Formats: sequence, structure tokens, C-alpha cells
Amino acid sequence: MTISKINQTKEHLIRCMEIQAKTGLGASSIYAMMKNGEFPFCPNLSERRVAWIEYGVNQWIANCVAQHKPIQEVMP
Repeated sequence: MTISKINQTKEHLIRCMEIQAKTGLGASSIYAMMKNGEFPFCPNLSERRVAWIEYGVNQWIANCVAQHKPIQEVMP
């Protein structure tokens, strides 16, 4: 994919600290969920660096919101 295509689709790479801020999850939870297939995987940038594609993380957040069932108020 060319750089112009990436900019058009607004696909950005984000690091773990930003994901933690967006989701409220800790790093160990993120990696455990990835291992179980419950969170988007991250491509390796180098031997010791990884980043997530922001679009995939945003989709995961949207799915969590869509599946949220509000607690019904207790009737008196």
C-alpha cells in the first residue's frame, strides 16, 4: 500500500501507550487478549518494536460499544 493510500484511509500506527489510553486496558491485558484472538494483532516494526493499526483498534472499540447492554434501572 502506498503512503498516499494510507493517508486516504487514515490508517496510522499507534503504540501500546496510546492503546492503553484509548481502551483503559493494561499492557498485559492487551497482549493476553491478542493471544486469545480477542484483540487486533500488531505488526512488528522491528525486532523490539510493535505498533497497532489504529483503524483495527477503533473497530474493536466500536464493537465493544455495540455489544454493550446497559443495566436496566430497578423498578420501585
